[in-house]
Amino acid sequence: MTKDREPFFSEYEQLVKQADQAFSNVQEKYRDEVKCAIKCADCCHALFDLSLIEAMYIKEQFDRRTEPEKKALFIERANQADRKIYQIKRKANKYLEAGKDEGQILAEISLERVRCPMLNEDNQCQIYDHRPITCRLYGIPTGIGGHGHTCGMSGFLEGEQYPSANLDVINNKLYDISNRYAKRIGSRYLKLAELIVPLSMAILTEYNDEYLGIGEKKEQDEKKDANQT
Repeated sequence: MTKDREPFFSEYEQLVKQADQAFSNVQEKYRDEVKCAIKCADCCHALFDLSLIEAMYIKEQFDRRTEPEKKALFIERANQADRKIYQIKRKANKYLEAGKDEGQILAEISLERVRCPMLNEDNQCQIYDHRPITCRLYGIPTGIGGHGHTCGMSGFLEGEQYPSANLDVINNKLYDISNRYAKRIGSRYLKLAELIVPLSMAILTEYNDEYLGIGEKKEQDEKKDANQT
C-alpha cells in the first residue's frame, strides 16, 4: 500500500517545490513587506483543511520523523485542537442551517484561532520541512474564491496590486492527485478524494485499507459510507 502512494507523493512534492518557489519570488521582490521570521507563529493559529493526498503525506512524515517519546504529546495536542475545531465547525453549520449568510460565516471562521498541534515549546514547527502548502504560502498575498488574503503581520497594503498565489489552482491540483490515487487503489468510497480534514485530524488518522476503502466491504463500513455521502 505504501508503495502505491510513492508516485502520488512525488507529485505532491513537486507541487510543494512550486509553492516554495512562488513564495521565494514574492519575498525577493518585496523583502520589506514579507515579515516571516523564525518563531513568528501567526500562521500556526489559522484554520484550514488538507486534501487527502496532503493529509496522508504529512501523517506519514510525522510518524517517520517524530521521536517516540514525543509522539504521545503531539497526538494529545492534536486531540485538543481537533475538539476545538469541531466545535467551531459545528457552530458554523448551525448558523448556516439557520439561514445566516455563508460569506459572513466564513469571514467569522477566518478570525478564529486554534494553536496548531505541531507548534512546539520553542514556538517552532515540529514538521517544518514537511509542513502543508498553505503554511508555505502564508505571509505573501494569496487568492481563493475570488477574494484576496494576506498575513496581518505583513507589510502588504490593502488596495494595492501585488503578485499572489492562486489557492484555487493549487487546491484543484491537490484534488486531482487525490482523485487519481483513489482510483489507483480501487477505493469503494466514491467521494474519498473529496475528503478534507484539518491537520489535527490528519495526525490522528490511520490511513489504512479500512479507512481508504480497499478490499471487500465490511459491516463497519456502513457508517463510513453514510459519512462520505
